[in-house]
Amino acid sequence: MTKYKDLIYDVGMHKGEDTNYYLKKGFNVIGFEADPFLVEFCRKRFKREIETGKLIIIEGAIIDFNDNIKKHDKVKFFRNTGITVWGTVVQNWAVRNEKSGTTNEIIEVPAIDFSKCLKQYGIPYYLKIDIEGMDTICLKSLLAFQEKPNYISIESEKVNFKKLKGEFDLFYKNGYDKFQLINQAIITTFKESKYDSEGIFVNFNFEKGSSGPFGRDLSGEWISSKNALRKYKWIFYGYTFFGDKSKIIKYRITSLFLRITKRLFKKHIPGWYDTHAKHSTVR
Repeated sequence: MTKYKDLIYDVGMHKGEDTNYYLKKGFNVIGFEADPFLVEFCRKRFKREIETGKLIIIEGAIIDFNDNIKKHDKVKFFRNTGITVWGTVVQNWAVRNEKSGTTNEIIEVPAIDFSKCLKQYGIPYYLKIDIEGMDTICLKSLLAFQEKPNYISIESEKVNFKKLKGEFDLFYKNGYDKFQLINQAIITTFKESKYDSEGIFVNFNFEKGSSGPFGRDLSGEWISSKNALRKYKWIFYGYTFFGDKSKIIKYRITSLFLRITKRLFKKHIPGWYDTHAKHSTVR
């Protein structure tokens, strides 16, 4: 299987916030998006890049084909009409989102076999994954391939710590041994590296909702899975006390504490995190 140093997979491209960054840095991009309205938006936004072959958009939802899904089947997709980034094929996630005050429109979209896409388009240099509730399907698909992306990022589990450990188990099986935990709530403050930059240095201003810099452009220290899980334990305490299901978040004193903490320490508690992984063969 061929691996391309100038290729990035944007799995969950939404409105192209990350695709725009990758293209400006000189990479070719394969973008995956299930929501047909967002697909149409991106086709208009990146019309020239699609025409020149710099960008290919795969329309549909990546699902687990071990669940007796036939090759040409379509799948049910819960398109969130309020917060478009929350679209999902996972019914439990859709129900959770409705409890947060949003609504879903149920539509049918093509079912995408991620393994076949890897065979067709090759192994990317960097694989960004952000598909609500289905990130690990891509990690499982990679197990069948000898070549691996140099770097991967996923939106990490924030409810069940056992599931979070399962994500790290899949990273380990795929040969990834160094990690950075990136708070997505403050991604607009991030800057790409001026030295040893990934692709072309473009001094990019990251949009809210984007995944931000990757690989060598991450300024933090790469740590072991053991230390990453130790940090996540503290992050999960933040989810417990200040997250969506916290019983104390409704109190005014709690809100005041969070605002002061954010202002003084430039921290957003609890935030939400992407896990960035570096393969063991990358030095």
